[in-house]
Amino acid sequence: MALISKIQNKGAAMSAIKETIEISRRPEDVYAYVTDPARMGEWQEGVVSVRSTDDTAPHVGSKTVVTRRVNQREFTMTTQIDEMDPPRSFKAHGLDGPVRPHFAAVIEPLDEGRRSRVTMSLDFETHGMGKVIAPLLLRPHARKEFPRNEQRLKEILEGGTEP
Repeated sequence: MALISKIQNKGAAMSAIKETIEISRRPEDVYAYVTDPARMGEWQEGVVSVRSTDDTAPHVGSKTVVTRRVNQREFTMTTQIDEMDPPRSFKAHGLDGPVRPHFAAVIEPLDEGRRSRVTMSLDFETHGMGKVIAPLLLRPHARKEFPRNEQRLKEILEGGTEP
């Protein structure tokens, strides 16, 4: 029981995972790509499947069911967009499960809007067993994957194959 208490306290004191990258694409292009749920699996390596709950364009209140693989396990959760300020920022959070992500992205124009600085942050809200799972499994995995995801996003968008 003492180990679980230490893990829970350790998890509560951790800060959000935050990464910044510069991309040679206009903020409008970056924003459109990053907020499109159908594109998540292209640049986020842990995504196994994504399904929007409606057929409309992403908007505040949009929900998406995402299945991610972490090590050998798969986790499915529903996420919801909380804020959208095109092409500058958006926020989303998980609605269910023992570990609920809180994701935010800020896209700043560089070089008179020809390039973008993208800052993404990820944190976790934990419930029940999530208080053990998050610090031991999910947070370390996300710390490794998050910069790779940003690098993949940069490669895709700078490759010129995307809108």
